[in-house]
Amino acid sequence: MLDIKFIRENQKEVQKNCENRNIKCDIDRLLQLDEKRKNLIQYVEELNAEKNKLNILIQKSDSEERGKLIEQGRAVKEKLEKSEPELNELMIEYNSILLRVPNMTHPDSPVGKNDSENKEIERYGEIPNFSAQGGPASDWEPKGHEELMKDLDIIDFEKAAEVSGSKFYYLKNEGALLEMALIQFAFSKLVEKGFTPFITPDLARDKVLEGIGFNPRGEENQIYSIENTDLNLIGTAEITMGGYHMGETIPEEKLPLKYAALSHCFRTEAGSYGRHSSGLYRVHQFSKVEMFAYTLPEESEKMHEELKNIEIEIFKDLEIPFRVVDICTGDLGGPAYRKYDLEAWMTSKNNWGEITSTSDTTAYQSRRMNIKVERKNGKKEYLHMLNGTAIAVSRALIAIIENYQQADGSVKIPKVLKKYMPVQIDVISKKK
Repeated sequence: MLDIKFIRENQKEVQKNCENRNIKCDIDRLLQLDEKRKNLIQYVEELNAEKNKLNILIQKSDSEERGKLIEQGRAVKEKLEKSEPELNELMIEYNSILLRVPNMTHPDSPVGKNDSENKEIERYGEIPNFSAQGGPASDWEPKGHEELMKDLDIIDFEKAAEVSGSKFYYLKNEGALLEMALIQFAFSKLVEKGFTPFITPDLARDKVLEGIGFNPRGEENQIYSIENTDLNLIGTAEITMGGYHMGETIPEEKLPLKYAALSHCFRTEAGSYGRHSSGLYRVHQFSKVEMFAYTLPEESEKMHEELKNIEIEIFKDLEIPFRVVDICTGDLGGPAYRKYDLEAWMTSKNNWGEITSTSDTTAYQSRRMNIKVERKNGKKEYLHMLNGTAIAVSRALIAIIENYQQADGSVKIPKVLKKYMPVQIDVISKKK
């Protein structure tokens, strides 16, 4: 969340930022509540101090004076019984608005209403010329990954629907091996680059999700909550790695901390997120290797570029055609100061589709999670937190299957993954 002091001093800029990010947030009302909150907190503290003082005097007083002091104590207690619930009620509304205020936005991020106004800044690889692969007399048309994977017997949506419901899937045969190869490939690269490998829990508490910027119990949420508990299935390892150091103060010399985390990810795909999409593009469960970093504030933009460049390197190694887009204000999530997406070419869309993202959240998450850096001079301040997708397996599989498909319905294995596949499988072919 933003510092309330910053909001007080930059009210117009904060309100304009909310409007640019399509977030309804009444900053005027927030600041009215803030003023009442400060006055009421001071009043309650004064009443509590008076109550404590009277309690001490009552213990020391004689019987004649004690009666008067007890009467004064009752009056203070009545005031507290009225003021404390009033403060609690005010704080509920105050926190509700404060938590909705998005992070400020990088000055270079494009201003736009939705994802159609995201800005392409880089492009890599060539979109495959499938007609040339089929030969001049061929009427072969490229297929989408869902049809290809079913034909190759490497996925099963139907059995998963019977067992778990729609938008779940079984990976099988080379499909299962490809997932493991992608994970091994990502971990190998990240460990070489100084990331510490993790496998995280798949559950996290409400307070962690709220701190990272996910609403675990509200409408239009993306989270599966466990009934009668404060636990939720995570939508990304950003949640579990963002909570890893909550409440800690980290010495300056230990930063940056760079983590590579494998988790299952669970998404309800509720509301507007539930737009129809075929196959693996929007599913309820998938595996992901997430990059997460804790940095000094002055180094977070440099770290953001590093995470983006690692994502680029991964998909250049996979030889997938993709582009990098700078996300516009209307498409940014609340915690992000700036965000880049990688989008691969997908035949099932005949267009680009998101495969990774990386966000610099500055101190927005660390303030909620109370994670600070202690400078060498002893000063403490909120550090900066960043996240980035190394491999989201379901989206990476789409990009590989669709871009490596052949005219005979087979799919080649990317060169960089072959060493992670048993007996170095070169091609996935139809089963006999």
